[in-house]
Amino acid sequence: MKQAGLSRPRPGGVGGRLRRAGRWGSDALGRGLAWLLVATLAGLVAGCNNNPWPDGAEAGNTLYTAMIDSTPRHLDPTASYWSNDTPFTYQIYEPPYGYHYLKRPFQLVPKSAAAVVEPRYIGKNGQVLPADAPADAVAESVYDVPIRPGIFFQPHPAFARDAQGRYYYHHMKPGDLGSRRTPLDFEHQGTRELVAADFVYALKRQATTRITAPIFSTFAEYVVGLKEYGELVKREDAKLLQGRDRSSLDKPFLDFRRWPLAGASAPEKYLLRIRIKGKYPQWSYWMQMTFMAPIPWEADAFYAQPGMAGRGLSLDTWPVGTGPYMLVDYVKDRRIVMQRNPNYRGVPYPCEGMPGDREAGLLDDCGKPTPFIDRIVATVEREGVPMQAKFRQGYYDVEVFERTDTGMSFRVAMQDSEAVRREYRAKGFRLDQGSDVNTYFIGFNMLDPVLGDTGSAEERERKRKLRQAISIAIDWDEYSKIFPKKAGQAAMSPLPPGIFGSREGTLAGVDPVTHEVLNGRIVRRPIADAKRLLAEAGYPGGRDAATGRPLVLNYDFYAPMTPERKPEIDWVVRQFAKIDIQLEVRATDNNQFQDKVRKGRYQVFWLGWNADYPDAENFLFLLTTQAGKTKYDGENTSNYSNPEYDRLFDRMKTLPNGPEKQALIDRMVAIVQRDAPWTMGFFPYTSAAVQHWVHNSKPAVLVRDQGRYLRLDVAERVARVKAWNRPQWWPLGLMAGAALALAWGLRRSLRRRERTNARGQVLAG
Repeated sequence: MKQAGLSRPRPGGVGGRLRRAGRWGSDALGRGLAWLLVATLAGLVAGCNNNPWPDGAEAGNTLYTAMIDSTPRHLDPTASYWSNDTPFTYQIYEPPYGYHYLKRPFQLVPKSAAAVVEPRYIGKNGQVLPADAPADAVAESVYDVPIRPGIFFQPHPAFARDAQGRYYYHHMKPGDLGSRRTPLDFEHQGTRELVAADFVYALKRQATTRITAPIFSTFAEYVVGLKEYGELVKREDAKLLQGRDRSSLDKPFLDFRRWPLAGASAPEKYLLRIRIKGKYPQWSYWMQMTFMAPIPWEADAFYAQPGMAGRGLSLDTWPVGTGPYMLVDYVKDRRIVMQRNPNYRGVPYPCEGMPGDREAGLLDDCGKPTPFIDRIVATVEREGVPMQAKFRQGYYDVEVFERTDTGMSFRVAMQDSEAVRREYRAKGFRLDQGSDVNTYFIGFNMLDPVLGDTGSAEERERKRKLRQAISIAIDWDEYSKIFPKKAGQAAMSPLPPGIFGSREGTLAGVDPVTHEVLNGRIVRRPIADAKRLLAEAGYPGGRDAATGRPLVLNYDFYAPMTPERKPEIDWVVRQFAKIDIQLEVRATDNNQFQDKVRKGRYQVFWLGWNADYPDAENFLFLLTTQAGKTKYDGENTSNYSNPEYDRLFDRMKTLPNGPEKQALIDRMVAIVQRDAPWTMGFFPYTSAAVQHWVHNSKPAVLVRDQGRYLRLDVAERVARVKAWNRPQWWPLGLMAGAALALAWGLRRSLRRRERTNARGQVLAG
């Protein structure tokens, strides 16, 4: 039958077409898998580049560093008072004074001022007094500060003028901003010379009602007329805002040039005069802080215009200074970039330092103009592990700019692992350890009926012995061993090393309550001594001798008990348990803690203090009566009050460093050692994490303008980053082989299926 012949397809028949189509499909699939494999491998190769910066960035003169958690709260020098602000404010602004970068103890040097000056003392009748005049004879201290000529502000549209001398951008109307979102978006930029009036304007601006001014109350206590000036500004600002929408972000310019301030003036173009009430030698230290940095009125007026606040255009985010760097990029909670200020005059690198600085290479750049680095890029890191990983890979030059504690984690890791020690030494990380001017301690509320200085003389003595017993029991050397990342030197007094008057580390400085000298060595007193004092205090074996009830104390901690903090809190509980005292932990957030201490509802607490300036007054005032937290809302969280201590403090704070001041400090320290309002605690070690190719690094918490001194060896960075981050190709080879085998297997399986289908169609036919 002819019909049967149809079961044998001719080469050009339907069956032939099906088989060719099957082979083509299999080949196409194979080629598709091959291309997919190539694309996958290309993606994997690209993924091997884990550099967070653009390709070739390590070859530029840019320093990369991290910020912890968030961008700064404030970059406006009137408002800025937090540690995450200062890495930027001190690079951008120039107060009159600064600290010598290398010398210790810290030494004031002129910055925007031409010299560090001594005050003139004026008596109550207006007469000039000698330099050694007693404090009670001094009515005013007058500081005549010469300002260095030839300093210019960074480029900024606030200074831009046309050919007729009129400001381009001082009369903007709603809508004139257009698409501009940063000062760099304005076509015209300008500058002008720094003059003494800019410092006067800045000091007046401390009385502002428009922004946070955390130091106004302190300055108002000392600057002649500033307190009254603050009341005047409130009244004048109320007039300006009358009839306006109080919720509007746009507010008229509050021009402080309109109202004179008795305590601040510019009698000459380059002469700043500040009048201080009485004798207050510490005022010189305030003049190295950014609260005293110059503020040009033009910038204040520029940012007060319509629409600026709504765009985030203000001194809080876009500062205007004379320092070595200027802000060029600000992305909230992501990134901040500073760039060399083209108008900076290039202050030379110091040529003197401390013993060992020359050998460490810290004087190699003597006399060279600063800054050495063109750009500083800081990115927000919210987790410590990736931040440390980027540093270990060389992607961060300084792990956290200006922080002096991040190196401790690396030092501990080196102690815990020989492999890690070899890696870090081979990479040359700079992890130098030192001490700084800060302290941590456990204190007691002296208003508390159980622990405090209350009741009859006999009761007060018993409570003193209770505090002394606890002070012996809390072993701060043990704390440093258990928590090495937060380690420090056990304290004998409130004064850390490096502060004039401190005797830490010497036999003369031993706290006789907690330590003793045995065979020339300083050792902590035994627990037996603590238990004896506890019994004398009326609590033998940790129980009230009268009632038999156990002694239970409340421990208030200013942060929640997270898994990270729990070990430290448990350690404190164990210290009290050594002498059979039970501790009830009441961990809260900081706001709740502050509410408790203001109301006096606490007993035992943990606290720390970072120095504002390197003077004994800045630590010893923490124990003065007038600084009491509960009664006066001051910084004396212990509410300690001792009339003799207060009397000595009032004398000490007016004296220059010398034998008389040292003698008064020794007497004050002896008083607080005996009264034990604090357990004294420890002075934490410092160690910043810095790469080997970053030169001139000498971290200190008080030296905050270090950006201009640092120098990069870019060639070394390029070589090391490349060596530390070479791609590992062998995993890709294994993956490629596996992918090829998979593709080959799939192709064979498909071809077998197609042959089977083809035979089935023939049979069916």
